Amino acid sequence: MSTTERPRILIVGGGYVGLYAAMRILKKMRFGEATVTVVDPRSYMTYLPFLPEAAGGNVAPRNLVAPLRSALKKAEVLTGQVTEVDHARKVATIAPLAGDTYELPFDYLVVATGSVSRTFPIPGLAEHGIGMKTVEEAISLRNHVLAQLDKAESTTDEAIRRKALTFVVIGGGFAGVETIAEVEDMARDAAKLYKTVSRDDMRFVMVEAANRILPEVGPDLGLWTKGKLEERNIEVFIETSMDSCVDQHVVLKNGEEMDAATIVWTAGVKPNPVVANFGLPLGPRGHVDTAPTLQVQGFDYVWAAGDNAQVPDLASGEGAWCPPNAQHAVRQAAVLGDNVVSGMRGFPQKEYKHKNLGAVAGLGLHKGVAILFGKVKLKGRPAWWFHRLYHGAMVPTMNRKIRVFTDWTLAMFLKRETVGLAQMEKPFDAFQEAAGPARPKPATAPAESDKALAGK
Repeated sequence: MSTTERPRILIVGGGYVGLYAAMRILKKMRFGEATVTVVDPRSYMTYLPFLPEAAGGNVAPRNLVAPLRSALKKAEVLTGQVTEVDHARKVATIAPLAGDTYELPFDYLVVATGSVSRTFPIPGLAEHGIGMKTVEEAISLRNHVLAQLDKAESTTDEAIRRKALTFVVIGGGFAGVETIAEVEDMARDAAKLYKTVSRDDMRFVMVEAANRILPEVGPDLGLWTKGKLEERNIEVFIETSMDSCVDQHVVLKNGEEMDAATIVWTAGVKPNPVVANFGLPLGPRGHVDTAPTLQVQGFDYVWAAGDNAQVPDLASGEGAWCPPNAQHAVRQAAVLGDNVVSGMRGFPQKEYKHKNLGAVAGLGLHKGVAILFGKVKLKGRPAWWFHRLYHGAMVPTMNRKIRVFTDWTLAMFLKRETVGLAQMEKPFDAFQEAAGPARPKPATAPAESDKALAGK
């Protein structure tokens, strides 16, 4: 922990809003005008739209994260979590990665804690579900899927094979559709290397509670996407949900049942629950309630944006709220950064207003769907190219942009890498087994000749 006599701008969270707002503030601020402090449990920002591509092996895990310390060299970066805020004293309680909690004074506060997976009390989900909110989950999913192919190849037990080769994704939004499309694409490629496992042996199932998938791209493109997934033998169940998955036995509300070793949960997000400890006004779903200026209602020194904020969507009309997506988060961060600097200098605040530019989704290599400016519709390879150009340009820092485009360029000439590293989940097992005490050999029954000699 460091101390300073300058005003402190405390940014809680180093995700989209935290990173981009800090970069904006540091760019606009005069030398020595204030200290910018960013607190996050992770030392890096994750570019979430690349998680499905990471699960499919098209982006290396280190290339979809931006280290906070290298991106914010002029700021303080603290690895830990803000557990509560005392507004009367203007101090935040920090729980560091190691050591005792401590208090950190601040003058201005930015709440950018983001979101967590929204789950329901479904029996078996906590034990067997796999989320898709972090790079660790995406890489774990990739290793897990490839390990299931290895498992199926190693046995002739039909029930074990069928369970290992059944993959269920809950949620038909961007995360769910892109995840099942990328994973199926990878598994299809990987199956070519196996002698007893083929794509025909696999079962991919997507479950969506609403009456359509990908609502962000409109009903017709959503229907087109559903048809394209079904052409790849991906079963899409709409207007249904999962009742339970105890012991990896999936039971759907529509009566379908199956054993599945892979159950991925992408059914929405909710604000990080830690914001309930910050003493700020919250909306009905736990979001921090903000004005169009991104200032928290009733506080002139606190701003919030992104997934943890309830921001009025002025471009859509009265009563509308900005959806929790990267497009809004990045643009809100820029306005927020400007407003923090303006507030520090006593200048007026600017309102956030952004018209939706559209939506784009990748459906595996050379496949995609997009709608631009509400009018231009792209399908197949053109949408896939646009998806890559857009997200490649939006990933933070030039270092990461170069690495990502290099990955993609090499992939044009080299085959997809389909090796799984499932043992990474328990990396120390081999050493612990070697270093541990020798196990006694199992007792063996005496030979018949020994028995005869013993009887004489």
